Amino acid sequence: MSGDTELDLLRQSVNCAAILERMIGGWRLDVRESSRRALKYRRGPGEIIIINHEGRGWWDPTGPAKGDVFRLVQHLDPSLNFPQVCKVLHGFVGMAPTAPTVLRHRSGAKVTRTPAERWAVRATMRAGDAAWTYLAGPRAIPPPVLIAAARQDCVRLGTYGSAWFAHRWQGAVTQVEIRSSTFKGSLRGGRKTLFCFGSTDASIRRLTVLEAAIDALSLAAIEHLRDDTLYVATGGSIGPGTLDALQVLLRRLRDAAGIMVSATDANCAGDRYAARHAALAAEAHVAFARLRPPEGCDWNDVLVQKKGIGA
Repeated sequence: MSGDTELDLLRQSVNCAAILERMIGGWRLDVRESSRRALKYRRGPGEIIIINHEGRGWWDPTGPAKGDVFRLVQHLDPSLNFPQVCKVLHGFVGMAPTAPTVLRHRSGAKVTRTPAERWAVRATMRAGDAAWTYLAGPRAIPPPVLIAAARQDCVRLGTYGSAWFAHRWQGAVTQVEIRSSTFKGSLRGGRKTLFCFGSTDASIRRLTVLEAAIDALSLAAIEHLRDDTLYVATGGSIGPGTLDALQVLLRRLRDAAGIMVSATDANCAGDRYAARHAALAAEAHVAFARLRPPEGCDWNDVLVQKKGIGA
């Protein structure tokens, strides 16, 4: 067998998900945020790898790393040289990952309504309701920002006194994040894209990217609702839908000679996300800046401290 034939065989017969599950401990499938086309694995805080192309490819949404099975093995253990990588891969030939079984089991659970359908029957957020009280109280979001969020229909009153935050793609709700004083999660069956708040001008000149929707509202409050800025939140990591949405906005920024500002949390995971944002901006030929809150904080922490809540 020629060398090229052997390498092609390894590429075709080794599944990246099987490597991730078995080569080094700690990687676990995030079932809620995975699909058959994109399996999301997590390990430590901010450590994420997404398996795509039916197990033949992978990428790290927090950084530039991506590739085939050879690159994955070297990514997991940089000490290995290429012959050693090939030796490792031979041990995984034909080995099936457990993830598809888990997803098939999950698919048996019936999702009766989509996030868009559930969003449609929720009430608009109003002063004094439970969502408003939660965001204005412990989260310190000021009334002008909450009024603007209600008018833009990006936040609604959810169930059990929660606030619901919409992710949209081409105007349609694709996912809903849920936050309250006792719960953090999202509706099942959705596709995460971006939570968007702020300027609705088609030629936005400043795109500020944060991790959480509440942080997006918080930074907007701190900056007094800059009219040149669209504040977006990724809901944490950058999945396929989030990447698509960011790339659309980056093209608009490029045309307007605008700037992308990464305002992720001041911790290791936030810095990794910021590095990923910088790479996306560079690929799109868009100016980039990092806006970092004080060490160990997010922008809602900054707003709460500024308001003196709990002091």
